[in-house]
Amino acid sequence: MTERSNQLKEKIIGLFSCGTIVEQLNLVDTLQHLSVDHHFHEQIDSTLRSTHAGEFNSSSLHHVALRFRILRQQGFWVSPDVFSKFKDEHGAFHVTVTNDPRGLLSLYNAAYLFIHGETELEESISFARRHLESMEGKLDYPLAEQVRRALHLPLPRTLKRVEVLHYMSEYKEEPPHNTSILEFAKLDFNLLQRLHLKELKALSRWWKNLYREVGLNYSRDRVVECYFWAYTAYYEKEYTRARTILAKMMEVIVMTDDTYDVRATLVECRQLNEAIQRWEESAISLLPEYLQKFYLKLMSTFKEFEDVLKPDEKYRVAFSTKAFQILSSNYLQEAEWFHQNHKPRFNDQVKVSGVCSGGPWVCVGLLVGMGDTATKEALEWALGCTDAVRACAEVTRFMNDLASFKRGKNKNDVVSSVECYISEHGVASEVAIAKIGSLIEDAWKTTNQARIELPEMLLPAVQRVANITISMPFMYDDKTDAFTFSSHLEGTIKRLFVSPIEL
Repeated sequence: MTERSNQLKEKIIGLFSCGTIVEQLNLVDTLQHLSVDHHFHEQIDSTLRSTHAGEFNSSSLHHVALRFRILRQQGFWVSPDVFSKFKDEHGAFHVTVTNDPRGLLSLYNAAYLFIHGETELEESISFARRHLESMEGKLDYPLAEQVRRALHLPLPRTLKRVEVLHYMSEYKEEPPHNTSILEFAKLDFNLLQRLHLKELKALSRWWKNLYREVGLNYSRDRVVECYFWAYTAYYEKEYTRARTILAKMMEVIVMTDDTYDVRATLVECRQLNEAIQRWEESAISLLPEYLQKFYLKLMSTFKEFEDVLKPDEKYRVAFSTKAFQILSSNYLQEAEWFHQNHKPRFNDQVKVSGVCSGGPWVCVGLLVGMGDTATKEALEWALGCTDAVRACAEVTRFMNDLASFKRGKNKNDVVSSVECYISEHGVASEVAIAKIGSLIEDAWKTTNQARIELPEMLLPAVQRVANITISMPFMYDDKTDAFTFSSHLEGTIKRLFVSPIEL
């Protein structure tokens, strides 16, 4: 399989040296859709740089929108003015556009890469959605399926590895499709699946030993879900170390979260936080007996991460430890609010619960095991919890809160952002939910802006943070918390990690 895969890869590399700009863009789009673009990083980067620098005069809405989406996703600035040629002097789209379903779909997906202040792209989303909805039931396969999925969740917010499960069978029905690319994608998926399953097996063994050793039976067993979340940040072969470290970190975070939320008294919460802030073995004396083994295991697990890093990478663990200490302090603040029956102001709640979502901590943790792109500057940026990292926290927090508000609270749940907004502004739940929805959209704009505006050296870290943010609509789809109630994930987990694609 590997040998055949390598032969096909060379064949595909040859496709980059011929063809028009449109053919090159279609090639990049296909490789991204089939989740094999990571094999052609240099070729894609070179193609997009020349495409960005060159003239592009296509009269096809599909091609203009495709170029806009691909370039913006990769951190290149493209003005929304490129869509002006499809509008009249009043800024309304020409009637001819409404009869172009593929063009409308491309416009719809592209416009979701909007940044703050781009009202024309927001209007494009509404316009395209309205006309695509009116076409439902009249389109042919596979376009009909692609429209249905996009209306549920636009392409820029869709997990690549979930999209490939659909697109693999759709691609062969696309007008011009390349059999070599399709075969390569299937082989690559199956080869990666074998690697992922091997990692998951080792991680499960590690987790069983840890769970037994610390004896915190009240904690959720979420080893597969934690691995899946790490996998959404990076699924590629070269990130085995990064995936494993991040998944293990997530597991100890779940245990810590469950201790604060489910088991510990307020006094014990304060003791645990003090021990975590001190981060030394002697702090074990502060803790109740049932937490002592856990605390020692926490410290030894972070030490394990240090041991697998190269000498010039070991400093990264200190960043993840600091992020963990920040997380613990915020867990304690939530516990204080809960035990004192205090309802904070909305902005105060979001500031604390955004950190408690785990999003900011994951954005630091995902860099620890990465390669050379995880620089000191990238770690400092992630720890600072600005722009894309803060946006990740907000999307995570708000989507989680909307899911729990719909489902109803557990007895130990701290007051949510939805409840705080209702209380502070004296509004109905529908108004609060709409407001939270608009704040989620603002966070997506911030993520998109970070890709374009931050220094290029930070782009690899920004893209991985964006991947984690993109996992949230999947985990909280239809306002269901699939991490806590993970039966919702079962089918996808099987298809990604267990069932190979038929060749």
